[in-house]
Amino acid sequence: MIRVLFICHGNICRSPMAEFVLKDLVQKAGLEAQFHIESAATSTEEIGNPVYPPARRKLAEHGIGCAGKTARRLRTADYAAFDLLIGMDQANLRNMRRLFGGDPAGKLHLLLDYTSRPGEVADPWYTGNFDATWQDVLLGCQGLLTRSKANTAAQPPQR
Repeated sequence: MIRVLFICHGNICRSPMAEFVLKDLVQKAGLEAQFHIESAATSTEEIGNPVYPPARRKLAEHGIGCAGKTARRLRTADYAAFDLLIGMDQANLRNMRRLFGGDPAGKLHLLLDYTSRPGEVADPWYTGNFDATWQDVLLGCQGLLTRSKANTAAQPPQR
């Protein structure tokens, strides 16, 4: 089983979008038994809050639900509990490394590292552009699933 944890600042936009997009892709591929997927925040600002309404609407436009999801904080124990901890931007990675005391097992990655155009997923909280975030998240999750099917999920493509 591949255990994936998506991380963003508040766990109300990007990381829950990635969580539910990957769950949808995995379900459609008939691979649910091979994955455990969650998401978390590096901050405490939104803990307990549901997915941000525009993010919920964007998921719903594509037939993906996220009912019951509330923001939770990233914990030190998550490093041992998950195979892949995937951030949305460099600030997420920096906060993850700080919490975990580094990345000795090479588990920390950016979502867009699994695509042909590595970089950061823009934060729609600031940009207001949930379409662009959707495209980034979808491409990243498709790339991650492709790598996982090839049994190489632990590492994104080498650049």
